[in-house]
Amino acid sequence: MTTTAHARPGHLPRDQAQRRALRVLVAAQILSGAGLAAGVTVGALLAQDMLGSTDLAGLLSALSIAGSALAAVAVGQVSQARGRRGGLAAGYLAGAVGSAGVVAAAVADSAVLLFVAMFVYGAGAATNLLARYAGADLAAPESRARALSTVLAATTLGGVVGPNLAAPLGSLAHAVGIPRLAGLFLLSSTAYATAALVLAVWLRPDPLLLARAMEAERAAVAPARPDDPGSRAGPVLVGRRPGVPTGVSIMALTQLVMVAIMTMTPVHMHDHGHSAAASGLVIAIHIGAMYLPAPLSGWLVDRYGPLTVAAASALVLLGSGIVAASTPGGSPAVLALALALLGVGWSLGIVSGTAIITHAVPLATRARTQGLVDVSISLAGATGGVASGLVVTAVGYPLLAAGGGILALAIVPAVVVAARTPGTAAEDRSSRLR
Repeated sequence: MTTTAHARPGHLPRDQAQRRALRVLVAAQILSGAGLAAGVTVGALLAQDMLGSTDLAGLLSALSIAGSALAAVAVGQVSQARGRRGGLAAGYLAGAVGSAGVVAAAVADSAVLLFVAMFVYGAGAATNLLARYAGADLAAPESRARALSTVLAATTLGGVVGPNLAAPLGSLAHAVGIPRLAGLFLLSSTAYATAALVLAVWLRPDPLLLARAMEAERAAVAPARPDDPGSRAGPVLVGRRPGVPTGVSIMALTQLVMVAIMTMTPVHMHDHGHSAAASGLVIAIHIGAMYLPAPLSGWLVDRYGPLTVAAASALVLLGSGIVAASTPGGSPAVLALALALLGVGWSLGIVSGTAIITHAVPLATRARTQGLVDVSISLAGATGGVASGLVVTAVGYPLLAAGGGILALAIVPAVVVAARTPGTAAEDRSSRLR
């Protein structure tokens, strides 16, 4: 394969290449976090303002996440063929184009263009999440969860700063003839484009290509260990190996619950008379709670095993739903607590599910399979986005929040089944014994 020729093991020692890759990925994630924040903070509000419907506000979020699903496949395929650098850079560039399209739609007051642009914008969110896998490509097995969680945590800075720029960027946008709610998408387009540039220029050597080259060299001088998933070169399909269905179930349920509650929280606060700045602060706390505790989530997975941490994520998500449902008058302080718990529950679920998938999938087909896995996550999020607006319209935000928390408990049976499955149970025990 010609692409691996550029990533010979002798190019850099593995640990040095891993540190370099993490530095570049962290820089790109900080930027992409700012891009991600726009859709979370003002996407639904922009749709509600342009379309005059809460139902369609949820649909806009669903379109963005559906775009994420398509992008996850595309980024996975490009990464499989050309490495992480090409796949991730292409995904962020698509996110930048979609963000610019949202601004154009707001200026033109075009609902059709808004829907198309938000679909393309979803590529940025998919790429932001897929980048976590790149952090684990060169990591030692005993520290994979911490490595991938480091990449997730880097989103915190941009994700927290971005929403708090809603008011000043709205004023700037208004000054140049752009609707205020589209102001954050100006930041999003710039941030995603810069993240793409950082990866394209500095993610060298490519971590996935280097890991493959090292594995090929190791296999040439020593027989493959039967318990090493990285040594198997055959095609892997989602659901064919122990651990894959479990990891997918955990992450899909986590994403569905998180998106459903998060999407309608700014709308709920707006309906109670709270400002865009207040909802921006709540969303900033939520995004910070999603990504900032990721290193702790990774340490817990490496220490106690992914199944234990996944069960804990279900309980935290249930607590979030209960707090959000009981919030009096859309109180920003209480909703901030609820969405902080929502973010922590998401972190625990995503990191534990990712660790299960990474261990179960062979290196030879890892990028393509990870892209397909993240399609399930995106589709679950799209379902949550569509359902959130419909549920709020039908029965209100409190029942949406409570129902989401209860639904998260479905993770527990998945964990129980996995603990009784020989392959997955052995992987969980090996995580705890490291």
